[in-house]
Amino acid sequence: MTAPRKPFFPAHLSIRASSEALDIRNMGRMDYQEAWDFQADLAAKRARDEVPDTILLVEHPNIYTAGKRTQPEDMPDNGLPVIKVDRGGRITWHGEGQLVVYPIIRLAEPVDVVDYVRRLEEAIIAAVRELGVSTAGRIDGRSGVWVPSTTEPASPEAPRRDRKIAALGIRITRGVTMHGLALNCSNTLDYYEHIVACGIDDADVTTLSLELGRPVALEEAASPLLTALEDALSGSLVVADHTFASAPDPTKIANKKARERRHAEAAARNGGR
Repeated sequence: MTAPRKPFFPAHLSIRASSEALDIRNMGRMDYQEAWDFQADLAAKRARDEVPDTILLVEHPNIYTAGKRTQPEDMPDNGLPVIKVDRGGRITWHGEGQLVVYPIIRLAEPVDVVDYVRRLEEAIIAAVRELGVSTAGRIDGRSGVWVPSTTEPASPEAPRRDRKIAALGIRITRGVTMHGLALNCSNTLDYYEHIVACGIDDADVTTLSLELGRPVALEEAASPLLTALEDALSGSLVVADHTFASAPDPTKIANKKARERRHAEAAARNGGR
């Protein structure tokens, strides 16, 4: 198997600028804004070489966060607060039963954003498969980790279409990463029903518990995920092609719709010319 595209430097090499051990911090339940501020402070310190590469493990109280590409039609209809954030992507939910991982990593030069994202995905795929979801992989054109519609979930309550089990959203400033990944473990899917999650309305969302038919605690998922994440960043877990389907990129669809809307508005102002 090969990577989705060749990285800027050999895939077996570390993408980290440092060879020092990662500082793993389990933050427990933490308010999203508090965690964001904490990340920003750590990232600034990491850029100044005042702290080592750090990975934060967090569970947030229920909240929606809207990335820079979020569209008005994505927004929730249930009154839950929305925090606008400086990561990529569109709107998503964070909350109880979801494992959120924030790597604060200085990347090696030349910085390769695509390779970093692919390594995060590779770590999630490895961990999810180790936990028992053996068909987890990628959909070309969309970020995150997915379970194909051809896989029968253990729980009858699970969705049946292609379904996302982990989402990604990152920001890189001065070569240092922020934000990261969210792995659905035992959370409810109810909150996703009130948004267009990640701008995608032709697929579903799932959890480890639904796919495996048993409760999966955050602690159970954290161990294999941290191991795989460290291996993926170091290059000992090499990115492979786990793509099982392709689909339109929702951010490009949004951009196209926005352009069409602007053109229509301009034509209307000009009397339809």
